Amino acid sequence: MGSVDASNGKKPTVIFVFSIGGPGSGKGTQCAYIVEHFGYTHLSAGDLLRAEIKSGSENGTMIQNMIKEGKIVPSEVTIKLLQKAIQENGNDKFLIDGFPRNEENRAAFEKVTEIEPKFVLFFDCPEEEMEKRLLGRNQGREDDNIETIRKRFKVFLESSLPVIQYYEAKGKVRKINAAKPIEAVFEEVKAIFSPEAEKVEA
Repeated sequence: MGSVDASNGKKPTVIFVFSIGGPGSGKGTQCAYIVEHFGYTHLSAGDLLRAEIKSGSENGTMIQNMIKEGKIVPSEVTIKLLQKAIQENGNDKFLIDGFPRNEENRAAFEKVTEIEPKFVLFFDCPEEEMEKRLLGRNQGREDDNIETIRKRFKVFLESSLPVIQYYEAKGKVRKINAAKPIEAVFEEVKAIFSPEAEKVEA
């Protein structure tokens, strides 16, 4: 399939975004801030898969059937959707959220796209804090229950943690304490992104 270039022909800058356990870590809010302040495009693997299903394409039907059967969508399928989104976007800086979920995803992404992330942004939020936030949110989301949080936490430790450890060994992980209030978390985020922003403008 060959490497992926942004629409301007340059290799895009990619940052993988991770958080433990999903809802409640504040990851979505912080991604929105990064987009607004630093000009990144936020690509959510889950959103791309859902959009593909909604489009009614053959690919979308296949994805829907796999999800229904409780199977994991093959890496190649998600990577193709991410590649397409990068190439069609017009930007050259991307936050990729919800992918890679495991080591196999990570290896496939780097092999297919020939892109290694600039760094990995890891929102580290203790399980208890997320439980507290989710119970306080009470927005009626079906995934907002303790059982789901614990399950996600376990999946994270088994699947996603090895990816973070892989990049940690390369000095590419930027860990953020997501248990703090939103503004304080964004101060940490800004400290990570600001030198980059200055370099871009220089």
